Amino acid sequence: MAEQKKKGLSRLNKAILFLITSAFFFALMNMFVRLSGDVPTIQKTFFRNFFALFIASGAMIKNRCSIVPPKGARFDLFMRAACGYAGVVLNFYAIDRLSISDASLLNKMSPFFAIIFSTFLLKERANKVQWAIILTAFVGALFVIKPSFQNAELGASIAGFCGGMCAGAAYTFVRRATGKGVKSYYVVFFFSAFSTLVAFPLMLLDFKPMTLAQTLMLVGSGVSAAIAQFCITTAYSYAPAKEVSIYDYSQIIFAALIGFVVLDQIPDVLSFVGYAVIIAAAFVMFRYNNRKTKE
Repeated sequence: MAEQKKKGLSRLNKAILFLITSAFFFALMNMFVRLSGDVPTIQKTFFRNFFALFIASGAMIKNRCSIVPPKGARFDLFMRAACGYAGVVLNFYAIDRLSISDASLLNKMSPFFAIIFSTFLLKERANKVQWAIILTAFVGALFVIKPSFQNAELGASIAGFCGGMCAGAAYTFVRRATGKGVKSYYVVFFFSAFSTLVAFPLMLLDFKPMTLAQTLMLVGSGVSAAIAQFCITTAYSYAPAKEVSIYDYSQIIFAALIGFVVLDQIPDVLSFVGYAVIIAAAFVMFRYNNRKTKE
């Protein structure tokens, strides 16, 4: 019994670590996307996934994995890829028009949606305490976005919010696929390949030549995205969304710091209140889940 408890705690803590790491690299990805300038959104998504595909292919070759989707998980892989691609396009559209902290906040509605989708697709029901903590983090997120939300473009804000919804659905299908034995590196490979193939013909319709600096920024976005995808896929294979998704909100903190250091974006007092609420909610969730696991 003691071994099982220890093992359960170990899986939970690993999931948290991987999720926070993914949040950091997703914040870096957003920075690179913003710094790439006036490149069309679809073109940005193509190069983001094209370079990520190289890294994912390396993992496939190393593990000698077949590129044929495993039977029984093909629908889950397709839905993960379709929802994930839609989420990336909508997120990039928002990043180009909003501050990266606001765009990250809108995209990080995904944990909230992940719990909703998990209820229907995975039958993983959160209890009242966990729902209360999630809602507290959601209120903290509203504090972050309130100062500039009124001045933001309505279309970009709606796109960012819908991008978070698509991401939440994608991560739920990650849980379903990995629960059926699909390896995390294959999930990343399938998503990257799917997104690259879909984006390529769309990119050709509105292709814009890029400078060396813009190309390097998009290479950076692809590498950061690949690392983040490996981490978040691994995280959701270790633990249910209701237990760890709150930590995905840490991307807001990373985005705010990067925005301040790199882009000279300074959050105001209300934003800092939101950050504090989110961090507090994450800490309470961590303590609650660990105590529940011990019990």
